Amino acid sequence: IGIVDMDVVDDSNLQRQILHNMDRIGERKVDSAKKTLTLLNPDVNVIAFDVRLDASNIEDIIGQFDLVVDGADNFPVRYMLNDASVKLGIPVVHGSIFRFEGNITVFDPKHGPTYRDMLPEPPPAELAPSCSEAGVLGVLPGIVGTIQALEAIKLILGIGDPLIGRYLAFDALDMT
Repeated sequence: IGIVDMDVVDDSNLQRQILHNMDRIGERKVDSAKKTLTLLNPDVNVIAFDVRLDASNIEDIIGQFDLVVDGADNFPVRYMLNDASVKLGIPVVHGSIFRFEGNITVFDPKHGPTYRDMLPEPPPAELAPSCSEAGVLGVLPGIVGTIQALEAIKLILGIGDPLIGRYLAFDALDMT
């Protein structure tokens, strides 16, 4: 499992980033995540990439893996990830959150639409505030992340009907 992040654990993230805890505030997020995952299963090989994902490194990083579980929080990285996944033929299990809503799909460039097919251009900034600006229900990333993990398992094992070409929208307020 590869983890890419260039940030440090902050107490403002703990309600939604369950790989970390109060004892690890100020620690590199990739190191904290690796500790947690290794404690859960010491047989898992966790590769930490303590870098900002950018055009100079994205293909080298994601090219090492069979699929990507996308937890990006901004549009430029999502488009960059899309373009690299299309070039390399690697599926992306996409998840996004906003306030009380979550969205999950699988972009598989070999078998279905891609992120750019769904959203050719990013929305105007005023229509897409960040989580820090708009807020997010703390449990929502866990719900979306669990569904993303399920989709990743289905892809790896070649079972079930992954969300390729389908889009799951979850409203936590209405439970629809």
